[in-house]
Amino acid sequence: MNVDIAIVGAGPAGLCLARSLADTGLSILVIEQQSLDVLREPPFDGREIALTPRSVRILRDLGIWQRLGPADASPLRSARVLNGHLRQGLHVVPTGRHDATLGFLVPNDRIRRAAFASIEHEPRVTLACNTSVEGVTLHGTSAHLRLSHGDEVAARLVITADSRFSRVRRDAGIAADMHDFGKTMLVCRMALEKPHGDEALEWFGHAQTLAALPLRNGEASMVVTLPPRDMQRLMDMDDEAFNTEMRHRFDHYFGEMRITSTRHTYPLVGVYARRFVGPRFALLGDAAVGMHPVTAHGFNFGLRGVETLATLIGRAVSSGRDMASPELLRRYQRMHRRATWPLYAATMAIVSLYTDDRPLLRRARSALLQASQALPPVRHAIARALAADNHSASRLDRHRR
Repeated sequence: MNVDIAIVGAGPAGLCLARSLADTGLSILVIEQQSLDVLREPPFDGREIALTPRSVRILRDLGIWQRLGPADASPLRSARVLNGHLRQGLHVVPTGRHDATLGFLVPNDRIRRAAFASIEHEPRVTLACNTSVEGVTLHGTSAHLRLSHGDEVAARLVITADSRFSRVRRDAGIAADMHDFGKTMLVCRMALEKPHGDEALEWFGHAQTLAALPLRNGEASMVVTLPPRDMQRLMDMDDEAFNTEMRHRFDHYFGEMRITSTRHTYPLVGVYARRFVGPRFALLGDAAVGMHPVTAHGFNFGLRGVETLATLIGRAVSSGRDMASPELLRRYQRMHRRATWPLYAATMAIVSLYTDDRPLLRRARSALLQASQALPPVRHAIARALAADNHSASRLDRHRR
């Protein structure tokens, strides 16, 4: 089988890239291990994705935002960061005069469903479900993929977006720096007695990290990060005991708390690939940058990569140039590193500081939060980082004409 572009992984990043390239005239193959039914109706996985205003605009330009239901997007109007037992900390609000929110929270499964619906009937996009990539061979003129059912695919460009633990990345000879935090993250939805006011809460406690992400109808997505042994005890509790435990862990901040969903756990591992490109090959999404969720920028970085790569490819196609040339891929790498590395490095530093429970560091991080709150320029810089917005960013469709 010969195609112009093969995308490995039909997660949100891979599907958004397929949508962004569907009007270029290129033939696109999307390879995914999951079934067509799961892609069409993804199950709830507990994860709520914090989308910045820029990410919302990208999804709207792709026609994906419009496919979300009216109850799928919950506004995020502010964020509060607490440390230890203190109830005062850093309060972050939008900085622009016309900005009412820092962004929106959307369930991961709703994003996946909307992104899949946007490409399901695209004539230039072919789906290969229940299929994995067993081998990769990269040449100067084409890349070859060996698939699990025995077929081979020749593509002018292979883009892999198959998770932070990408096998295809390794098979392509690209190393990645991984940091295993030795912790497990639990996510679930809970109904709260006290209103959250559309405000996200990040609470660095002793031997735990907590978060509450505001949803509609008085609910919130609750996040608990613990060592695996402690997490297993939490997962083994029945709902009544779990409600009591969560109320205690949040120090009655929200009053009564009642679980309203299934519980899900994920290992915490940060990943940054040492290269984002190779001959006829590029990394996208978590395969390039797998973020710790504390700054909520994982999928936002994925969309930045989609926007950058699709824009470069669209320009090359419209001008008759090689859309997988070494120069183009190197430019993508430079741009995406510039967009992701500073916040990735800052996130790693924040996590290292705020999860170290030695007394001296606990006092240092409390002082840092208080100083940040007292200095408006620092608060504004944090708000801009949370929103990761760029009002002058080029729209993808400008480069498709």
